[in-house]
Amino acid sequence: MRNVLLPLAGLVLIYLAATTSKPTPSDAKGSPVAIHVTAPVAPKATGHLAVYDQLNLEQMGLHRDVFEYALRGWQKMDTEKPVLSIVDMSQPSTKKRFYVVDLQNKKLLFNTYVAHGQNSGDLIPKRFSNVNASFQTSLGFYRTLGTYMGKHGLSLQLKGLEKGVNDQVQNRNIVLHGADYACEEWIKKNGRLGRSQGCPAVPYTDSKGIIEAVKGGTCLFVYAPNTDYISQSAYLASPYTSL
Repeated sequence: MRNVLLPLAGLVLIYLAATTSKPTPSDAKGSPVAIHVTAPVAPKATGHLAVYDQLNLEQMGLHRDVFEYALRGWQKMDTEKPVLSIVDMSQPSTKKRFYVVDLQNKKLLFNTYVAHGQNSGDLIPKRFSNVNASFQTSLGFYRTLGTYMGKHGLSLQLKGLEKGVNDQVQNRNIVLHGADYACEEWIKKNGRLGRSQGCPAVPYTDSKGIIEAVKGGTCLFVYAPNTDYISQSAYLASPYTSL
């Protein structure tokens, strides 16, 4: 009797293991189906991806991947307040390609025109530089600093955070300021915005409000579909990559 019970006990254990383990997913033909695991989003960026749809940013011309790039870099920065500014230079200067988003309150604070550097291109910028006197736009992530009164009125100092990409902007006197050539009237007369010496220049009607909203340690991201920059930027690497 003892010899019979031992095989029976083994069969019971095998049965229990088979009925409690999770089956491998399969398709209609019985072939195994691969399980795709979604990559985790960094904690600081969690919940903010939905802002893109909530604010209808696609309808306003901002590409989703550009917004996600901006969030990816923002979550790596130690910012003073959750305000994210994006300049999407994949769009022509005739479009309102400057976006200021309040991530905490889920509000689009500003959507307006912004000029690029005169040597970066005509309607759409194609060339970018970190070199003094290049009169070209510098791509990448910036931290906003303090304000001052300059030849363009109230202006905002910027600090480029990416070595070799935009870390010379202070030496180049690249700042955010208002300009009379960065408005809709200029577009009507010339078919495009005027161009700066590399500064992100915005309409005078919006400049004071924008500067007050973003000054003092917020994130500014200047984007273009430049493959060299996108592939090499540490800020655009995996969200958990340490800088």
